[in-house]
Amino acid sequence: MSSTARVHLSRLPGERVRVVDGDHTEVLDPAALPSYVAGREAHGDEPRWVWDDTARWYPALLEAGVRVARCHDLRLCHRLLRRAPAVDASLLDGEESALWDRLRPFEPSDPALFSVDDAGEHLRADLEDARQVAAVAASPEAVRLSLLVAAESAGALVAAEMTHAGVPWRVDVHDRLLTELLGSRPPRGARPRLLEELADEVRGLLDSPDLNPDSRPHLLAALRRAGVEVPDTRRSTLRRVDHPVVEPLVRYKQLAHLFSTSGWTWIDQWVRDGRFRPVYQPAGSATGRWSSNGGGALSFPVQVRSAAVADEGWVLVVADVAQLEPRVLAGMSGDQALARAARGADLYQGMVDDGAVPTRQDAKLGLLGAMYGATSGESGRMVAGLTRRYPAAFGLVEGAARSGERGEVVRTLLGRGCPALGGGSWDESPDAPPDDLDDQDRHRRAYGRFTRNFVVQGTAAEWASCWLADLRNRLWRLVDEGPLEARPHLVFFLHDEVVVHTPADLADRVADEIGASAAAAGALLFRELPVDFPLNTSIVRSYAEAGKPGAPPTVDA
Repeated sequence: MSSTARVHLSRLPGERVRVVDGDHTEVLDPAALPSYVAGREAHGDEPRWVWDDTARWYPALLEAGVRVARCHDLRLCHRLLRRAPAVDASLLDGEESALWDRLRPFEPSDPALFSVDDAGEHLRADLEDARQVAAVAASPEAVRLSLLVAAESAGALVAAEMTHAGVPWRVDVHDRLLTELLGSRPPRGARPRLLEELADEVRGLLDSPDLNPDSRPHLLAALRRAGVEVPDTRRSTLRRVDHPVVEPLVRYKQLAHLFSTSGWTWIDQWVRDGRFRPVYQPAGSATGRWSSNGGGALSFPVQVRSAAVADEGWVLVVADVAQLEPRVLAGMSGDQALARAARGADLYQGMVDDGAVPTRQDAKLGLLGAMYGATSGESGRMVAGLTRRYPAAFGLVEGAARSGERGEVVRTLLGRGCPALGGGSWDESPDAPPDDLDDQDRHRRAYGRFTRNFVVQGTAAEWASCWLADLRNRLWRLVDEGPLEARPHLVFFLHDEVVVHTPADLADRVADEIGASAAAAGALLFRELPVDFPLNTSIVRSYAEAGKPGAPPTVDA
């Protein structure tokens, strides 16, 4: 790991903070911590703050106007190193290690956190850090793992900063959209007027006056009484039916979903002070991808995206990577031919130009089929042909699948290990493997499909973490002074997309820095084989206009 000075922060009983800075140890009142951290940051050596969970420590510093350059998130990295195949996990054992094993992400909204396990509230950061440093240093993959834990920890800083800054959100625009689609805001527990009118229309067409259209069993029974035999009430299923109820019922389901997931209650819960503030969970999935503890499952609600509007004099710079995972596959496999096809904005068209396939659709089917395990149909046929053209890339995912089917774990480029076959967390259905041999074979094949995609999706998450870490610092350096919110800053991230809120006069420079950081992340991970990571970039006032060339960057006042 880096030789940067490491400053350890631990909580002590009685609302105190234990600071271990090299050979110096002192105890502070939490109220004094921001000034201590600010002074230490101003010292010039940019220390690495080592703490149990960034989500616990960093928000209070941000509220006090203090930004830190580096940290090491012990909870995230403990989980990562425990599972990393190139780490001797026994080196993580010692005092309090069992508590670290079961440490959950900090949730400010959960006052009961750690209440049943008070020891977990006062873990020694310096002891755990010493074990993690030793475990990484002893690994034959120490360089890659050092990069991974640094990027993972930087992602935790980004997550806290994005929640702190928030996405600029026009509640008046959101309310107007809801009112136009649903009617005015109803009393608690009632449906909006237009939604209730649709429900009445559905009841009348099904001759079912007491129907609750939100109840799947009741709706299925009413449909069958009306002669509509359907296995479920999905919109795609209903649209295949010829019956007058289909149109109002599908419309009802669409609007009911909007009301329940992005309605006025959503505004009350997730928008404060003109900012949408979701709760991000870095590395919340097994592959290292982020997840969300709320606020729309890591996405802007589609129907109300026009409410995401930059402040006056500011704009949103929205950028997403074209075909991220196929490009990552080219880089991590070292496949020269696929990397050559990836030079430019459209990898799939590059495969066509390379003579590998006749059409862009064939290229897409083949690559996605390889990464997700398609063995039949058109995708399966394309995989067979493309394997001969791109043997290193297709061989890598095939080898990962075979390893999974043998019950072996696989790893990403930087060393993240996948959950074990018997662990359950790799599957949405964490049941114990069945005893029947046929069922066991199916279970292993399913695990093989998981490991096939894990190596690529996990490495793509690593690339994205490096992208975020570098971009965060580039944005900070664009302005010489001022707090985070007064400078260009990240406000949103989703797998392969970032959104930056910036003063309009810096928008072009921000777009350049986003592209430069994407290139830097690629060079950092794939040193021996340059791979292009082209971006689709929009500079807009409203997020709803992103990706729409020529759309006016304005919103009604």
